[in-house]
Amino acid sequence: MKTPKRIEPLIENGLVDEVLRSLKSGKEAAVYVVRCGTEIRCAKVYKEADQRSFRQSVLYQEGRKVRNSRRARAMEKGSRYGREAQESAWQNAEVTALYRLTDAGIRVPKPYNFIDGVLLMELVTDADGQPAPRLNDVQMSAEQARQFHGFLITQIVRMLCDGLVHGDLSEYNVLVASDGPVIIDLPQAVDAAGNNNAQMMLERDVGNMASYFGQFAPELLSSHYGKEMWHLYQRGELHPDSQLSGYYQESARPADLRSIIREIDAAREDNEARLRFADPH
Repeated sequence: MKTPKRIEPLIENGLVDEVLRSLKSGKEAAVYVVRCGTEIRCAKVYKEADQRSFRQSVLYQEGRKVRNSRRARAMEKGSRYGREAQESAWQNAEVTALYRLTDAGIRVPKPYNFIDGVLLMELVTDADGQPAPRLNDVQMSAEQARQFHGFLITQIVRMLCDGLVHGDLSEYNVLVASDGPVIIDLPQAVDAAGNNNAQMMLERDVGNMASYFGQFAPELLSSHYGKEMWHLYQRGELHPDSQLSGYYQESARPADLRSIIREIDAAREDNEARLRFADPH
């Protein structure tokens, strides 16, 4: 097939020898099957912001740090340079997450290179060596549903222990490889400690898994793994090998209102002191 323009630099640099075919075109990117020497890999070509249907919601951007202060200011102002920098940061978030999660032993596609908005990575395949299907295209028994669900819960726990939440996990971004499920599409991954929406996103990710697999194993519909793992994470008691029950009961203990009021008063006094210091008149 004709080489997409965005992949030409990878061919010129000797990273890709041939584009074999288009694999899919999604809301964020177009993916191609490519040959790299004797290996078959895939190239993910990110779409420009105005061509994407998935918008960079402020919910996902919270907590992401930009080291270059000039770039950070431009991103805040929304200038042309700032928009370009925002695009680069959005794409780099997935690349960074893939390297980080691969090092942590989490089953995601192995990344190889990232050049000019093109991510070269492992082609996830099924038992026949063909591109692996998405989870939503697979029919399974109740037992297999429980097995896959358990594996993915373990992967989500390990991601959280590494400080990341996928943020958009569903049956549409899990591939079923010959060795089991593989999590894909991570540009919206959020920092668990730095994003105030991380708990909501985690519970939504876990809930999506329960809803999908619950079609085959209905008992999963009443599980509460998301709340359980976040509770343990907040207490510093979540570990990569933590055994979860799927059961969680909200605390019935009433809130300590006096303590809360004291904290509010202290925060207000601190703020007033800062204002007095900034403007002594």
